[in-house]
Amino acid sequence: MTYQFLAGFWWGGASSAPQSEGAAAEGGKGKTIWDHWYELEPERFYQKVGPNDTDDFFHRYEEDVELMCKAGFNSFRTSLSWARLIPDGDGEVNQEGVQFYRRMISCLREHGIRPVLNLYHFDMPLALQQQGGWENRHTVDAFVRYASFCFDTFGDLAEDWLTFNEPIVPVEGGYLYGFHYPAVCDMKRAVQVGYHTMLASAGAIAQGRAKHPEFRFGIVLNLTPSYPRDAADPGDAEASRIADLLFNRSFLTPSVRGCWPEGLGEILGRYGWLPERAAGEKEILEKGTIDFLGVNYYQPRRVQKKQTPCSAPKLPEDLFSYYQWEDAEMNTSRGWEIYPKGVYDIAVMLRDEYGNLPWYISENGIGIMDEEQFADETGMILDDYRIRFIRRHLTWLAQAMQEGCACFGYHIWTFLDNWSWCNAFKNRYGLVRLDKEHGNARIPKRSFAWFAQTAATNSIELEKGEMARYERGSLSQCEKTMGDNGIRNVCALRTFHL
Repeated sequence: MTYQFLAGFWWGGASSAPQSEGAAAEGGKGKTIWDHWYELEPERFYQKVGPNDTDDFFHRYEEDVELMCKAGFNSFRTSLSWARLIPDGDGEVNQEGVQFYRRMISCLREHGIRPVLNLYHFDMPLALQQQGGWENRHTVDAFVRYASFCFDTFGDLAEDWLTFNEPIVPVEGGYLYGFHYPAVCDMKRAVQVGYHTMLASAGAIAQGRAKHPEFRFGIVLNLTPSYPRDAADPGDAEASRIADLLFNRSFLTPSVRGCWPEGLGEILGRYGWLPERAAGEKEILEKGTIDFLGVNYYQPRRVQKKQTPCSAPKLPEDLFSYYQWEDAEMNTSRGWEIYPKGVYDIAVMLRDEYGNLPWYISENGIGIMDEEQFADETGMILDDYRIRFIRRHLTWLAQAMQEGCACFGYHIWTFLDNWSWCNAFKNRYGLVRLDKEHGNARIPKRSFAWFAQTAATNSIELEKGEMARYERGSLSQCEKTMGDNGIRNVCALRTFHL
């Protein structure tokens, strides 16, 4: 069965400045927290590969944009580097950075690819971090000034703007679990960072909308459905509600409705985690709601009640426990569950609880270690597992759209294998292989041609049996072979890695 998408559906991919550009010391760019952390602790980075050793998009964007055309892209999301444009985050503008982005964005447009520009993707200018980063209210105002500058400077080239990519991740990584700089663990500070981030998003949108009413403003959230172990168990249901509030609705509700979600304040207040707030900030949140939403989806969250309640919680996980679904299908390269139905559940939630606002899948993809083992004699990666992963998710997206959900696009993460924070090139996600051993050569994978054909026809051949898989309520067995090329053990049942 073939599903035909609506005319104008966005087919494309996503990346970010810090993960693709490289050239950290070129063109007047200021240091970010990643440049600084790598200087301090290079051993924290996989194989000691740092943020200057990426795809070299800074020099090779024209080549890459031509490849995007061949992949069938009609849209592409990337971020602008705050530190490349304003090296200290809140001062003089770097004109070399301005000219680079104008050339790059113009190149996209000349090739018929719609630029979707994101203002912040985890790369805080070091000068601002040294003043407290998102803990400091000054950073909120600096971000609004930066955003206003970008709207004015690039507004003739782009009309689709995103304030943040996955704002929960710097909160988790930098202030709870230690996988982003400054790598501290303090729930109250984490909440303050999250609150200021949402305030910055709303302030930027409110100011941008006042000056540029023709623009569309949004945010990208990694929505991770929180499934209770037993929905009929009040304790498990409450655990799911708390996880959903803390990790999803804490950013979703302010973005869409301009207010905190019901119940969040009570949880934060109960444990002394409420952020400091100032007069007038409530009105800023109310004015800065989004026009559209980007949804990054990779895996679900499965939770249950704590067997032994914690009397003095310090982390979200002190309020619930994780569990592994007995029928989970796993990508063992990442330790992430593969659950395509999550796309459908997100879509229905947005339709029924958030006014069916326009949204698109801004990231979805599968990262595989040692992917070179699947190369043929020409160097092409035979990634049938990636094709099937995408098709399974699009099957559920098609079902949701048939039921009236307002999705208008699908962006793969990512177009070209890119550098990924502390994991460097450990897991590969691209439609195009980055051959590090041969001068960063770009070699399209098998999924590249499949994606191009899908985009060209604006349709998807639905994955047979995908819907029935979950209608039965469980998986009868794990598919240890993905695709037709003999790739085994990419997915393994009941295997879980933290």
